[in-house]
Amino acid sequence: MAIKKDSFVGTMIFTVTLCLLCSFMITGTAEILKERKLVKKRDELMRNVLIAADVDLNGQDFRALFKKDVKPLLVSLDSGDVDTSAENVMDFDPRMASINPETSIKLEKKQDKAKIKTRANQVRVFKVFNDKGELTSVVLPIYGKGLWSMVYGFVALKPDLNTIENVVFYEHGETPGIGDFLNDTEWTKQWHNKQIFDEKGKVSFKVVKGGAKEGDIHGIDAVSGATMTGRGVQRSIQFWFGSDGFEAFFKKLKASEV
Repeated sequence: MAIKKDSFVGTMIFTVTLCLLCSFMITGTAEILKERKLVKKRDELMRNVLIAADVDLNGQDFRALFKKDVKPLLVSLDSGDVDTSAENVMDFDPRMASINPETSIKLEKKQDKAKIKTRANQVRVFKVFNDKGELTSVVLPIYGKGLWSMVYGFVALKPDLNTIENVVFYEHGETPGIGDFLNDTEWTKQWHNKQIFDEKGKVSFKVVKGGAKEGDIHGIDAVSGATMTGRGVQRSIQFWFGSDGFEAFFKKLKASEV
């Protein structure tokens, strides 16, 4: 039976058809944008890890470099074990893991030096190798409360798991013009060859107000006017390289179990 276009039924059929078509278009566009967002997120992650490992990216394909020289691992912070069942470590979402009660722990006040409140049970770490297949650095994620915001970064340690290769801070919401020192290469260069632990294994890295003394292997200069941001960075290091952070993983790594 023919349906008149200007009838009530014809109008309803047209409206429903148009709605379904728009819905399919929106869904398809959302999926495309979601994939593009994931690709951008992976690219940013790869670049930041390579920068933290002090790899020269000038004129090089960072994706190819990452694929060739970097091994991502999903690590349990409590046991130090690597999750070998993880299908795609690059798509692990550390922020969602840290707020999901099933994949995180709530920190006691005395534990929470970095002021992050909750800590994910697992983190992503990255082993970086040279062309000979030799381990050159281990890149580790850190984050903690600055003055106004969470400060996110990566610290790369040399194979001794003590000496800093490099550092990169890739996200923060600190005061513009003051907190910008976090991205200043002149400041981050101070981190090179500093040591996290003292001879007794205690986390001794510090950001020194007034400037670190010459020969201080654990200290870097604080920045005038940004004391709280610097203090937040120091507390992040103290937390993540302590017993509630990478300690168990380091023990396994030193024993060549991961």
